[in-house]
Amino acid sequence: MLFLQTMKRQKVLSFLLLLFTLAVGIVIGTLVNTGVRADRQSSTSGAPDATPLVIPQAVPIANDFTKLTKRVEPSVVYIQSDYLAKPGKGARRRNDNDGAEDDDNSGSEAPRNGDPSDMFRRFFGQKEPRSFRTEGSGTGFVVDKNGYIITNYHVVSKADRIKVKLAGEEIDYRARVIGFDSETDLAVLKIDVKQPLIPVQIGNSDSVQVGDWVIAIGSPFGLQATVTAGIVSAERTPRDLPGAGSFQNFLQTDAAINPGNSGGPLLNVRGEVIGVNTMIATHSGSYEGIGFALPSNMAAKVYNDIIRSGRVVRGSIGIKWSRGPNDSDTLRAFGLDHGVLVESVAAHGPAGKAGLKADDIVVAMDNKPVRDGEELVTKVADLPIGSPALFTVDRDGKKLDFKVTIEERSKVWEDEPKIAENRPVAPELPKQHIAPARFGITIMRLTPKERKDLEIEAKDGVKVTSVDPGSFADDIGMVEGDAILSINRQPVTSPDDVMKLQSSLKPGQPVAIHVARGANGGHRGSPQRYYLSGRLPEP
Repeated sequence: MLFLQTMKRQKVLSFLLLLFTLAVGIVIGTLVNTGVRADRQSSTSGAPDATPLVIPQAVPIANDFTKLTKRVEPSVVYIQSDYLAKPGKGARRRNDNDGAEDDDNSGSEAPRNGDPSDMFRRFFGQKEPRSFRTEGSGTGFVVDKNGYIITNYHVVSKADRIKVKLAGEEIDYRARVIGFDSETDLAVLKIDVKQPLIPVQIGNSDSVQVGDWVIAIGSPFGLQATVTAGIVSAERTPRDLPGAGSFQNFLQTDAAINPGNSGGPLLNVRGEVIGVNTMIATHSGSYEGIGFALPSNMAAKVYNDIIRSGRVVRGSIGIKWSRGPNDSDTLRAFGLDHGVLVESVAAHGPAGKAGLKADDIVVAMDNKPVRDGEELVTKVADLPIGSPALFTVDRDGKKLDFKVTIEERSKVWEDEPKIAENRPVAPELPKQHIAPARFGITIMRLTPKERKDLEIEAKDGVKVTSVDPGSFADDIGMVEGDAILSINRQPVTSPDDVMKLQSSLKPGQPVAIHVARGANGGHRGSPQRYYLSGRLPEP
């Protein structure tokens, strides 16, 4: 009996011990789990011991660069130029706006392995390939409140349409060429504006020194109002740069200049234009630290000649001189320390008429020493046409004087395309009124079948039968076969509606044209509807 009671007591104690052990385990497990959960919560709830950052009040940090940039930016413009490529020929490429790599910025590229357009004509039944436009862009700057702009000639050469966009505006102004000078790669444009523009301030490039800070403003790769800074790295003459024109002295700079910067201003720290950004030295086609700007003094001279007569008039005596690398050694061998070795003489030019010959060495002009060919051609070019000049030459060791009458450079070298290219451009007369806008399309009524094919309600829309290349309609993407449904939300049911709405619009006004387009408009499948929109160009 006692034994049984002892066994029961031990079982109870064991059970109680087991319960106690389980209870302790539960408590410990709860504490551990709570700690882990708390640790997880603390790890996902941020950093409680970190101090939040506070953004201070915006206070502009003004410096000389920011001040002059704000002052000059309104005078810098974005230029787009394009020309219509002929159908059936390879696309003519332009050097998209810039550079030293391609003198005339144009070329041709024949399609390889046959013309791909032949396949599309056969597949879609298209009779003739559609004309297309090749575009380029660059920069310019306003020099006169009445809308006169200086840019590089290669930005607008061969263009049959030039558009200018002013800083901070969305309107495109149509520009016309007043004149150009291919030998310095400069052109003068004119836009008609309703209010005076802000011109730049022209500086004296003769005061520029190597090491001076400079700023370039332009539209590289079409990115308008891009500002870069650097220094004047060197001053270069045509002798330093193979391919440069006889009148193309340059300021070399490491301010970043890329395709699209061409024609933009190079500024000194006073915000004065001391150069026109013209070209870059590059292996990649983009900025590599060496850019070139035509000095402002030369640009101003070219501009003044163009606005007076439509072109640049330069004097010439009709000689070509040696540009060999050892010319200085040749002169020393002849006992001279300066002079210009004549390579050839134009038979009917002023020098030839006066008696100069090849192998003569011009040592002085009007009794003043002449150091090299660049100096000679610059001095002669600045002389009035028809004026006499005295040239002293060394011929076989003897000094001879020749009186030469200066003639116009483009006439003396009329067989040289690069020189004779600078012909007068007749400036257009200012417009006395704003003409009604024109879309550049021809239209006709839709037939019942065409309405059905385009899924158009009865009486709605008119058919576009042709689109003029380079017109507003061409710009916004309208194609032959489109059906115009509405213009600025005004329904169109007849050609008269289009003419009436068109005549009520003004240049610069935004226009949205709702069109329906079927398979003949360039896609397959069911008809599509689009809004084609843009701003009507300024006259």
